[in-house]
Amino acid sequence: MVSSEPVDLSRRERRKLEVRNRILEAAVDLFDERGFEATTVAEICERADVAHKTLFNHFVSKQHLLREIAQDALQQFLVDIEQVRKQPGSTPARLRNLFGTIADNAERAGPMRRELLSEIIHIAHEAGTEPEQARQLHDAFGAIIREGRSGGDVSREHSIQTQTELVLGAFYALMFNWANLESYPLRRQALAVARLLGDTLAAPE
Repeated sequence: MVSSEPVDLSRRERRKLEVRNRILEAAVDLFDERGFEATTVAEICERADVAHKTLFNHFVSKQHLLREIAQDALQQFLVDIEQVRKQPGSTPARLRNLFGTIADNAERAGPMRRELLSEIIHIAHEAGTEPEQARQLHDAFGAIIREGRSGGDVSREHSIQTQTELVLGAFYALMFNWANLESYPLRRQALAVARLLGDTLAAPE
């Protein structure tokens, strides 16, 4: 959660950034420990050692804090997709690794995991002609398809757009179910979906 600091920041700007990061770190810790709904603004302020007014100077509400955390989580997920894409091996193996990573990250997120996933999906598709986050996700999944086509193990019978949307839709379905169904078996379903995608996308022998 700690942002990098450009060397030309003034002392005042550095101080503001340090306080902002401290608030974010406190919120992440508390949301992980207790969940988003159960955590109060007062508790975040106490953990971050800031006044209420200071917190609201940086974030207009607790929901905006969650949104900032979700933005960071989405950017990290894009990094995870790129790392999986660069791994050696087949496209089915990459998909298994990717969907396994999705399950790992979701299960590690503590009590706030469902609120966080819901917010990630929301910010990826907020109002707008083409939200930047949605385009980034589409491009990241599309890169895996293109890599598979170049390697010869992804079919060329359908468009890259259609194949990308198939993988992206599977991702959203998993996230929606995990966010809304208390006993949803995420890991089992994630790996099953990865196998199905691998079979569906496979180039004919």
